[in-house]
Order: sequence, then structure tokens, then C-alpha cells
Amino acid sequence: MKSAKEKPVTVLGTFDPPANASNLGKRTATVKAWIEAKPGAEGRPFTPSKNSPPLVVIYKVMGKIFAILSVRGVEDVILKCDPSLAAALRKDYTGVGHRSHLDRRFWISVRLDADVPTKEMKRLVSLSYDLVCASLTAKQRTELARLAPSENVTEAD
Repeated sequence: MKSAKEKPVTVLGTFDPPANASNLGKRTATVKAWIEAKPGAEGRPFTPSKNSPPLVVIYKVMGKIFAILSVRGVEDVILKCDPSLAAALRKDYTGVGHRSHLDRRFWISVRLDADVPTKEMKRLVSLSYDLVCASLTAKQRTELARLAPSENVTEAD
């Protein structure tokens, strides 16, 4: 039995799909690059069984989820979102909805092949990251700043 302190077998940080996985769509690859460019972002693939390719990659910053990117099947990303903005986005775009067990007030699902403009998707990725960073403790923000000393790290007001 594994101890809780053992590191996962997969390398955290960037995620490259295995050779036997289908190629990522252009928009999925673009969103993946935006997410992985965030300071301290760590991706961990989630597979339904040991020998199958991953379905999604769960991205965290300082141990807190800020994005879940589908890497097989539907091109989709799940992001943390301000509740009032989430409601407005669901009204404005058919490609914004809810697709997981996460609280629908704080999480949105964005179909990458739908009507959400690229500029808006990039803004939503940044917003998700910033919302999670704003909830970090002072100690976590300091540690995150050490990981990316040249980057500006969002701090809570």
C-alpha cells in the first residue's frame, strides 16, 4: 500500500500525452499551453484504468485545482469562475455550461469548439488561476513567488 507522502509516478508540471493517445486538437493544445504557462501550474493526468490513455489533465497551483482539461473526446476545459460572471457567461455563450460534480456556482465548463472567442477563453483561464491564487495563504503565495521569481503572482486584496 502506498503511503500518502509518496510522489506520483507521473511527472508534475507539463503534460505530454502518450504516443498511443490521439493528437490534441489545435484549440486544446492552445489552452494547454496557456494553462501550463501559469507560474506553479502542475498537471496530473487522470486515467480510468492503469493502461489506458488519460481522459483529462487536472491542473493545480499550490495543491488547489484551477483547471481540468479534456485530452480525449470532447474538447472542453473546466475552470473556476466568479458566480455572477458564470451566470452571465452561461447566458451569453452556448459553449459555456456545467459538466462535472464540482459546484456549478463556482465552476464552468467551456466547449473549445463552440462560440466562446479565443480571447475570452484565454481571459477565463487567467481568471480561474487568479481566483485560486487569491485564496492561497500568505505562506503559499510566498512559496509560489519563489517558484517564479520573475512573474507577478496575484495576491488577495
